[in-house]
Amino acid sequence: MSAAHPQRSKDMSKVGFIGLGIMGAPMAANLLKGGHELFVLQRKPLPPELVELGAVACASSAEVAQQADVIILMVPDTPQVAEVLFGEGGVAQGLSAGKTVVDMSSISPIETKKFAARINELGCEYLDAPVSGGEVGAKAATLTIMVGGSEAAFNAVKPLFELMGKNITLVGGNGDGQTTKVANQIIVALNIEAVGEALLFASRMGADPGKVRQALMGGFAASRILEVHGERMIKRTFDPGFRIELHQKDLNLALSSARAIGVSLPNTATAQELFNTCSAHGGKAWDHSALVRALEIMANYQIGAKLPE
Repeated sequence: MSAAHPQRSKDMSKVGFIGLGIMGAPMAANLLKGGHELFVLQRKPLPPELVELGAVACASSAEVAQQADVIILMVPDTPQVAEVLFGEGGVAQGLSAGKTVVDMSSISPIETKKFAARINELGCEYLDAPVSGGEVGAKAATLTIMVGGSEAAFNAVKPLFELMGKNITLVGGNGDGQTTKVANQIIVALNIEAVGEALLFASRMGADPGKVRQALMGGFAASRILEVHGERMIKRTFDPGFRIELHQKDLNLALSSARAIGVSLPNTATAQELFNTCSAHGGKAWDHSALVRALEIMANYQIGAKLPE
């Protein structure tokens, strides 16, 4: 899969995977099901499915990089990516020229460009390829994958992406994949906030929020957020899908990057403050649709509640 083995069959390619969490474990499983030899970092007992599928456990990130042609990262945030790549026993220590590093975490676009330059200096390719679609998409191999890097590296790794996702786009150079993911998270947060305001207003006015949502789904206001997250707001089903604390992390990336380039994102900042309110009320592990709880707290009213006499 790497430049060192351009003709190697994808069924024989050796892939490394670091970060076997809620998203990473099913993504790794789909690579194994696709016929790849998979080398994984073992920090705790491996998920049983990966053991059954034949994943090979390694003691360090460097060992994963030594064994694999393509090394995939799926870890929580920028500091973890930096540690996995460049810390003691990190990926960089196990790389040899011609290999490819693929970071599928959601991290800083600015730091991503620095990471890519350091990996390129070792004679290796670097792709930033964050994903959208959550645990459901990871399990179903229907993730949206937003990629930054060279076209040659993208084309070489694309067969791996196709085992994990459906909507796969090379956006541009290194950092552009992460920039796209941050943009995605801005849109999602502001749409959740808009749906929350609309349903709260309608319910407090005395209308049935479920029927309001049904009516709006047939008009220009229809959206995936109104469909899925609107239903969660009405039914009060705030078990995560995607935790508020993770969306806070992504909006922090948006706001810090915006400061660095001199751009104002006023509504993104407002959405972050609403997430902060939820977190202050014990909600950092709520689903991000629970942003509406911050609006409800300010209104002293809950969607669907009986109106005061």
